[in-house]
Amino acid sequence: RNEVYGISRESSPFINSAEMDRGNMYEGKNMALFEEEMDSNPMVSSLLNKLANYTNVTQGVVEHEADEDSKRKEVKVPRMGTFIGVYLPCLQNILGVILFLRLTWIVGTAGVLESFIIVFMCCACTMLTAISMSAIATNGVVPAGGSYYMISRSLGPEFGGAVGLCFYLGTTFAGAMYILGTIEILLTYISPSAAIFKAEEVGEETEAMLNNMRVYGTCIIVLMAIVVFVGVKYVNKLALVFLACVILSIIAIYAGVIKTAIDPPDFPICLLGNRTLSKRSFDVCAKFTEGNNETKTTNLWLLFCNSSSPTAMCDDYFSLNNVTEIQGIPGILSGVLIDNLWSTYSEKGSIVEKKNQPSVSGSEDLKIGGRPYVFTDIMTYFTVLVGIYFPSVTGIMAGSNRSGDLKDAQKSIPTGTILAISTTSFIYLSCIVLFGACIEGVVLRDKFGEAVNGNLVVGTLAWPSPWVIVIGSFFSTCGAGLQSLTGAPRLLQAIARDGIVPFIQVFGHGKANGEPTWALLLTAAICEIGILIASLDNVAPILSMFFLMCYMFVNLACAVQTLLRTPNWRPRFKYYHWTLSFLGMSLCLALMFICSWYYALIAMLIAGCIYKYIEYRGAEKEWGDGIRGLSLNAARYALLRVEDGPPHTKNWRPQLLVLLNLDCEQLVKHPRLLSFTSQLKAGKGLTIVGSVLQGTYLDKCVETQKAEENVKALMGVEKTKGFCQIVVSPSFRDGISHLIQSAGLGGMKHNTVLMAWPQSWKQTENHFSWKNFVDTVRETTAAQQALLVAKNIDLFPTNQERFTEGNIDVWWIVHDGGMLMLLPFLLRQHKVWRKCKMRIFTVAQMDDNSIQMKKDLQMFLYHLRLNAEVEVVEMHNSDISAYTYERTLMMEQRSQMLKQMQLSKNEREREAQLIHDRNTASRSAPAVKASVAAAMPEKVQMTWTKEKFVAEKHKNKDTSVSGFKDIFNMKPEWGNLNQSNVRRMHTAVKLNGVVLNKSQHAQLVLLNMPGPPKNRKGDENYMEFLEVLTEGLDRVLLVRGSGREVITIYS
Repeated sequence: RNEVYGISRESSPFINSAEMDRGNMYEGKNMALFEEEMDSNPMVSSLLNKLANYTNVTQGVVEHEADEDSKRKEVKVPRMGTFIGVYLPCLQNILGVILFLRLTWIVGTAGVLESFIIVFMCCACTMLTAISMSAIATNGVVPAGGSYYMISRSLGPEFGGAVGLCFYLGTTFAGAMYILGTIEILLTYISPSAAIFKAEEVGEETEAMLNNMRVYGTCIIVLMAIVVFVGVKYVNKLALVFLACVILSIIAIYAGVIKTAIDPPDFPICLLGNRTLSKRSFDVCAKFTEGNNETKTTNLWLLFCNSSSPTAMCDDYFSLNNVTEIQGIPGILSGVLIDNLWSTYSEKGSIVEKKNQPSVSGSEDLKIGGRPYVFTDIMTYFTVLVGIYFPSVTGIMAGSNRSGDLKDAQKSIPTGTILAISTTSFIYLSCIVLFGACIEGVVLRDKFGEAVNGNLVVGTLAWPSPWVIVIGSFFSTCGAGLQSLTGAPRLLQAIARDGIVPFIQVFGHGKANGEPTWALLLTAAICEIGILIASLDNVAPILSMFFLMCYMFVNLACAVQTLLRTPNWRPRFKYYHWTLSFLGMSLCLALMFICSWYYALIAMLIAGCIYKYIEYRGAEKEWGDGIRGLSLNAARYALLRVEDGPPHTKNWRPQLLVLLNLDCEQLVKHPRLLSFTSQLKAGKGLTIVGSVLQGTYLDKCVETQKAEENVKALMGVEKTKGFCQIVVSPSFRDGISHLIQSAGLGGMKHNTVLMAWPQSWKQTENHFSWKNFVDTVRETTAAQQALLVAKNIDLFPTNQERFTEGNIDVWWIVHDGGMLMLLPFLLRQHKVWRKCKMRIFTVAQMDDNSIQMKKDLQMFLYHLRLNAEVEVVEMHNSDISAYTYERTLMMEQRSQMLKQMQLSKNEREREAQLIHDRNTASRSAPAVKASVAAAMPEKVQMTWTKEKFVAEKHKNKDTSVSGFKDIFNMKPEWGNLNQSNVRRMHTAVKLNGVVLNKSQHAQLVLLNMPGPPKNRKGDENYMEFLEVLTEGLDRVLLVRGSGREVITIYS
């Protein structure tokens, strides 16, 4: 059966073809050629057959264990078309509480023009988002789960999780907002007497109202949660009823507008001077009434004066101004639109005043709070209104959330959503103009309709009666609240089931029929937070943030996919362009910061935290997301920018190729090598960890994978950030050569090779024999790469060790680019070596001025900005010791080279002379690299002047070869020894003595590594020289520079 769920839901519904009956697999022999691959690659006919039966079962309705029968039944369910499946749900979700409760107030406060701008911005934002969303929704089958699935599958798990949770929080707070709207309608317009908290004193009305909201809100949340828990079926059945209410209310508004043109309704408003009076506490709009030839004072008089007698002490303003009555709804032809065009923002607690109405200001009495004026309850300015208004355009995802129930989601979602947005935008924009043209400004600005006997302001405009709108809006907000409470838990469940945010996985569980119980509880709890905030105007901006964030990411997803031209990006919906998505994204971002910059920052912080958390927990999901494509593109761009030329000395850093040895189990032999790598790199630069398996790739495929896994695991443990490359080659030596030549890509190539010293090179059966080692040394030189050889690698520290004291000793014998200086500096960046001091030793011959050398060296280091102690060690020209001869003899015997080299006497002397030149010249000053020309045929960068160098050479030539005196008489076999070997061994022994003397207890010794001999026959001797040179030292790093300067005194 096709596993639509579980693991293969993402990959494709037809992978499990292995269960196909073997018999019918090979019915015809036409396809015998492809027979062997039938297991992994099914026949096209069977594939198409399975694809056609692929169904999209709604998330959470049928559990994973669903059997075939229920799936067969699912297919026959009547699917919904565009109108019922997408258009109506979107319409219902978009039109909501704000239209009835706040739109009039927004028009009054901001004026028709600014309100038009606000609404236009918000609608443009959702329209652009809808276009991007349509492109994403029509790019492949959208599984049930709508928006969350679209985003996470196209932007990857990190963004998917962040946006999914933002969308979830948005939907949940929307639920809270709808519930607050419901209660506001109930307590303000339907039955004000139902309030639990009454205002004891004047000015406490708002506080009492908020407390009522909190109590009632909590009750309603509990009620709704129970309804949702018991049966979602009923919520969905009621949806159409609620929608009918909304549509009726809107028709009633339009009908009312038409009626105002013929016969405006009678809603008188009482003004004192230019101040609006609240009709709640008096009935007659006058100071006196005439009756039975006597003048009585009215209730209004009592509110402003201290007694009912006409001579009583009265409020200044009351005495100076007249009471007038004007029509609240002058009608569409009255030209009130001109007055309402401009904005009237005000402070909190100011009085709603009518413009261009005569008013005489008196000396203000302090008790203004107790007067029956209409006050503004919050401070208003443009941005606040944007935040309050935006939730009324959200809800565009409603159609795509039901993608599972549609006949043809790819056709319906774009058409339905875009039509719904166009319809609602038209309704909103026309309503703004009509409200401004029909209703008096003071009534518009009166948020709770106090000036019109506590009627809903929109209601006063509606045609048969205000109650149409009051009841209609009450039901629609109720329904929307229920919808949010059913939608949000589903969404949370979908996110939890994806398993990308571990701590919410508990919310994936539900009842047997897939109802998300735990998720519902969490949703109700978050809703309760919104209700405790209690003010609709404070909850709206919070919810705007989360929705804007979500829309921003949808636009980003579309723009990224289009710009990258991902091969898989081929939406059915063709009317999108990346500029539109980009514009939508910018608009969302702008609106976030317009609404309230601190909420925007908090929302982004939340999304960022979720993103980082998912990334940190390592979402092991590979959904072929756009961000992955983005990083690939960026990497390609960067690689092309880093051109192949050698980098400037300032930018030079060791890009390592680490050569590892694997044992027969494919485990790494020297894990300390990787620890040392990460200490050297401190996470920067390129690291390629390479290894060679012997054999042919076809046979060694599995071992290669195993080896790669092992190496990667060890790299993870040792925190070595880099790449792993395993090469299979018939011979070990070729494999290493291939690695040195071809590891890396373009400008990201290694320039330094790090390897371990072959400890057991003397054992004949060792496959990584000394031959391979010496050839590797030669090859790095040929490739102009530096070489680091770590001796006694298993004694090197782990990343957890910390050296509290000790030295890193550098023995600077020849200068080959300053690698020796750079390495200790890089090592000391790491915690392990931080406390170690750096010491630099250099070797002086008899004829050098060692004091001057020390001064020069100190100056050099000062210019290099390196802190190190400097010491110049004098090496006396002593005679060659018997020990040296013994070591040389042992060496030559061991390599069966006792037959004397066929060299004539003068040739032998010439060779000895050359060696001597090389030793003395290279030691006479650390900066001379020229003399290494003998060993290194590359181009030489001379740090000396030509004359000095020539003079030095002549000086060396003149000293005759006195070292070869009559030592040959001492022991008969010694005379047969190759003199060049004797000379070299002499150098090795002496240097070793000097180094041991100074650096026996150093934590690490760095030494120049002499090059291998030009003559291939002396390779084994070369190993012996190195062995003698480093004898008795714990941790040694032999360094061979690449011949180019790697450290500079210039900034």
